[in-house]
Amino acid sequence: MPGLFDSLTIRGVTLRNRVAYAPMCQYSSTDGFATNWHLVHLGSRAVGGAGLVVTEATAVLPEGRISPEDLGIWQDAHIPKLAEIVTFVREQGAELCIQLAHAGRKASTARPWAGGELLQPEAGGWVVRAPSPLPHDERHGMPHELSRAEIAATVAAFVAAAWRGVAAGCRVLEVHAAHGYLLHNFLSPLANARSDEYGGDFTGRTRIVREIVAGVRTVMPENDALLVRISASDWTEGGWTIDDSVALSRDLRALGADLIDCSSGGGSPKQQIPLGPGYQVPFAERIRTEAQIATGAVGLIVEPAHADAVIREERADLVLIGRAMMSDPYWTINAASALGGGTDWPPQYWRRNAALWSKPRTLASS
Repeated sequence: MPGLFDSLTIRGVTLRNRVAYAPMCQYSSTDGFATNWHLVHLGSRAVGGAGLVVTEATAVLPEGRISPEDLGIWQDAHIPKLAEIVTFVREQGAELCIQLAHAGRKASTARPWAGGELLQPEAGGWVVRAPSPLPHDERHGMPHELSRAEIAATVAAFVAAAWRGVAAGCRVLEVHAAHGYLLHNFLSPLANARSDEYGGDFTGRTRIVREIVAGVRTVMPENDALLVRISASDWTEGGWTIDDSVALSRDLRALGADLIDCSSGGGSPKQQIPLGPGYQVPFAERIRTEAQIATGAVGLIVEPAHADAVIREERADLVLIGRAMMSDPYWTINAASALGGGTDWPPQYWRRNAALWSKPRTLASS
């Protein structure tokens, strides 16, 4: 079976290995613009050996930001710096994936180290949007219920953002439909109380996600890869379930999605999540088997042997590493060494090891 350091082809994009840096918000933008922080932060994970590097949630509309400092892709002026990052990441042998997002009813908050509280418009915040006027919790604002016209504009914003990602040179895009943000709000009965065609039954609640995936696919080159991140379960009675996720994944595969990035939770403060190493891997495995689509596993996977086993046991096709790779940008190189598969330190760093200096090796499986 393939291992963690075998290549992975998703549609027409071949990744050098099956390690991805998971999207981790940086709250370091002004007006949505990427900065040198993003260049160095994302670029260092590519230097560190990851096959795929995923940006933080990148807002398709200004009001789709979690905080005023979120990364954005709602205007053409955002393209040049993103293109610079794409170029650098690819020069290091990896691919950059831009995660297209809208924060929904969890928007307009201060960044975490400033307290994370709701920001009122007079303090630089804005009116939050959601499928229904149901707040996430007492700390978040009462959302404005999106009209049909506003839903159509939101779909168009995701498609336009995808076009900008392609214009920046990105060959992998991800639609963010997880963690209690806008698209997850539509999917979950806990947040969607609509009675029109965007609410009610499974077909209605999944409509906007299906429309966005179909629309995004139309502006992407045929050989480029489209990922969708979902919360595979709300972990809450009466919420979105793994059965729903399997059914949605089948629909998204038919619309041109290539991989389902399987996270969970984030939609309800009442969630009860049994945290532990690889606690979400069973979701990736079941969706991979039953929906017949590639999956990514994420969540407390920190040990190289564990990550490798997830791939070799065919439980997922890709492993996304977040916090562990924030602590160690070279997690991937160190994991290869731990697994006996060789190392791939950049030549600029070979001097750190006399053996590497005289005889460099590669990440390829032995």
